[in-house]
Amino acid sequence: MFRDRRVFSWALYDWANSVFATTVMAGFFPVFFKQYWSAGADAVTSTAQLGFANSIASVFILIAAPVLGAIADGGGARKQYLGVFTALGIVMAAGLYFVAEGNWAMAALVYVLATVGFSGAIVFYDALIVSVSPAHRYDEVSCFGYSLGYIGGGVLFALNVAMTLSPGTFGLAGAAEAVRLSFISVAVWWFLFSIPLFRNVPEPPRTADAGSAVAAGLRSLAKTLREHRTHRMAALFLAAYFFYIDGVHTIIRMAVDYGLSLGFPAESLIVALLIVQFVGFPAALVFGLVARRVGPKPTLYFGVVVYVAVTVYAYFMTSVVEFYILAVVIGLVQGGVQAISRSLYARFVPAAQSGEFFGFFNMLGRFAAIVGPSLVAVTGLLTGSSRLGILSVIVVLLIGAVLLAFVREREEAAPAAA
Repeated sequence: MFRDRRVFSWALYDWANSVFATTVMAGFFPVFFKQYWSAGADAVTSTAQLGFANSIASVFILIAAPVLGAIADGGGARKQYLGVFTALGIVMAAGLYFVAEGNWAMAALVYVLATVGFSGAIVFYDALIVSVSPAHRYDEVSCFGYSLGYIGGGVLFALNVAMTLSPGTFGLAGAAEAVRLSFISVAVWWFLFSIPLFRNVPEPPRTADAGSAVAAGLRSLAKTLREHRTHRMAALFLAAYFFYIDGVHTIIRMAVDYGLSLGFPAESLIVALLIVQFVGFPAALVFGLVARRVGPKPTLYFGVVVYVAVTVYAYFMTSVVEFYILAVVIGLVQGGVQAISRSLYARFVPAAQSGEFFGFFNMLGRFAAIVGPSLVAVTGLLTGSSRLGILSVIVVLLIGAVLLAFVREREEAAPAAA
């Protein structure tokens, strides 16, 4: 299966774009935002600024993703839209290099646009899984993509960390220049390793011109909204997914900022992120094998419960060693939760409308974080406590876990309505 050129080329896009999630979103942007672009602001205020920036980017995807998915299906243009959003993400990631010190507002704007490109592209990337894999292989193919993402993200991130810790070795003036250059390296890596998908993954034939595709896409979106009442497990799963994945990605995006707020050295926090990446690679593959044996839902539920425990643990954390322990635990479940969510939802999706349905999937949170970052920001501002801010994430995780308990994994997708 993984020797299939189409499967490998599709999965390689995870290798390509995961460097943005790792180096920018989870790693250097939170550190640089706090210490360079927002220098002088107190920890709670800079955390709130970062939290609101993440939420703003996610709100755009919330609004746009299902519409774009419907239009792409109507016009046979999944790869075309994937290319547009990928280009936006790449250009804006590189643009972070040029943002001046102290200009936190411009940094936030460029970051929001880069995140929109990153998240929007994934709508169409996820939808293309039905073009490269039969339904009974979704779990394994999805986890293969995530595992490549962990390795790709980890390899470049390790190089970026080395540049930051020893800038002189790379002929750089200092750590700040190394971090800024890392944003350029993300853009180049993302561009180069995206090429195989566009060359080798098939696109369904175009059935309408651009104008007709827009109209047909919007009509199809309205129909998909109605059909979610018929595809009840898809609708219920999306409700659960919206909450628990919002919590997962809040932790991904805010963990380094939280560690900085507790006074942990930035270098130690970056090392912890590397631990997540390299633990996450084999763990994502194991999740796929476990899901094949015991079913995706029990495997997924286990991962969500672990995240609830992680949030409680983070509240009481007092040392860097405990942050490392946290990183190992997150690495064991992070990729598996994301990958099994994608493959479980694929079971409820009509193949001919995968773009629309995966538009909803991404709209409700694949890499979005809407409620969680705002909760962290508002709770921190109201209480003055970063610990209570991170603990508030448990609310969305628990709601998601309760809703997930009612999802029946064996209910297959009904035929698309005429």
